Amino acid sequence: MQQPLPQTAGTPRHHLVVLGAGVMGASIATLAVGHGVPVTLIDVDDAKLAAAESRIAGELRLAQLMGALPDDVPEAALTTGGHLADAAGATAVVEAVTEDADIKEKVLAEVSAVVAPGTVLVSNTSSIPIDELASAAARPADVVGTHFMNPPYLIRTVEVIRGARTGEQAMDSIRSLLDALRRQPVVVRDAPGFVTSRVLHPMINDAARVVQEGTATAEDVDTLMQGCLGHPTGPLRTADLIGIDNLVDSLRVLHERTGDPGCLPCDLLLEKVRAGDIGRKSGRGFYVYQGETS
Repeated sequence: MQQPLPQTAGTPRHHLVVLGAGVMGASIATLAVGHGVPVTLIDVDDAKLAAAESRIAGELRLAQLMGALPDDVPEAALTTGGHLADAAGATAVVEAVTEDADIKEKVLAEVSAVVAPGTVLVSNTSSIPIDELASAAARPADVVGTHFMNPPYLIRTVEVIRGARTGEQAMDSIRSLLDALRRQPVVVRDAPGFVTSRVLHPMINDAARVVQEGTATAEDVDTLMQGCLGHPTGPLRTADLIGIDNLVDSLRVLHERTGDPGCLPCDLLLEKVRAGDIGRKSGRGFYVYQGETS
C-alpha cells in the first residue's frame, strides 16, 4: 500500500483527494487548488470529470476576481482519476458523493481499504449522522464530518461534525487541512442535520409551502426574509443554490431520523424535482438562470 506523500521542505503538507466530481466536489477542489493544496479528483464518470475540470477553471477565475484566493500562495496542481486506487498516498480524503447513506457508506468502506491507517476520511454531508457512516469504514476513528457551504471558496466557515468514534488524530488532521484552506471550523456534536441543516432546511421547506399555498410569490418571500429578517439571499434562492434535489434528500433524511413532520418535503419541492427544475445547476428552480447550468 502506498504511504502518504512525504512532507519535506518546499513540498505541500497536504495532498487532498476529493471523491465525487459533482457541484460540491468540484467546488471543494477549487477551494483547495486555489489555496495551494494539490488535489486528485476522482469519479467513475469520465464526462463528469471533464465537466468538473472546466467548472473548476471557471470557479478559480471567479474566485480570483472576487478576491477570495490568497495572493501569497500559488495555485496547486489538479489531477483526475477514475478509480479509488488513485486515492493511495492522500493525506486527507473528502467524500463528496450523492447525499445517500448507502452510496456514502460504500465509498467510505472502499477508500478506507486503500489509504494508509490514520488518513483522515472526511464525509461532506448536510444531514446524515457521521457515526452511522463511520460504521462502514475499516477504521471509524479516522472518519469525521464536514458541511461545506456552497460555494466553499466564498464561505469561510465550515461546520465540522465529530462522530462518537472520531479520534483525536482525525480532528487534528481536519483542523490542519482547514487551516491550510484558511477556513474557520466550528465543531459540533453528531446528530441528524447537525446545526445548519437542522435549522435551515425545515425553514426552506416552510418557505416553499407558503408559495405552494398561494400566500406569496417566491420573490416576495425572499424579499421579506432579506429585508425584514436579514437573510442574505432569501430561503428560496438558497434552495436553488443548494439544489432542490439535494434539499429534498436532506429533508427526507431529517424526517426519517427525527420524525419531525416539518421535515417532510412539501409537494412543491417534490414537483420541482420531478420536473427537473432543481435550481442553478439545471437552469431553473424557483428562479430562472441563463447560462448557469453545469
